Amino acid sequence: MSLENDTMAALWGAKFAGAAAGSAISVAYLLPQGRREAAIRFMIGLVTGLVFGAPAGLAIAERLTIASRLEPGELVVMGSAAASLCAWWALGILSRLAATMFRPGAEGGR
Repeated sequence: MSLENDTMAALWGAKFAGAAAGSAISVAYLLPQGRREAAIRFMIGLVTGLVFGAPAGLAIAERLTIASRLEPGELVVMGSAAASLCAWWALGILSRLAATMFRPGAEGGR
């Protein structure tokens, strides 16, 4: 295994760890109504953290002007946890917005 493969494995491990941590915090912060909702919330957070972890970490670090002080693994963990934690909240907001827009009698809805 080459150094590049080791680095990629470490970054994917950091992504997974950050996404799992963010998902766990999300589930613990606002308790789900049942096991099914907990599993769905955890999986949504995990996938979101894995997909958006690196760009989110870089965006947060640049916004806080600390990007040059962090290692790539730290950026990925931070971004994955943040994306994972925010995923459920963003989906909740979008769900409520859609329910309001497409409710019978609502302006623009049918």
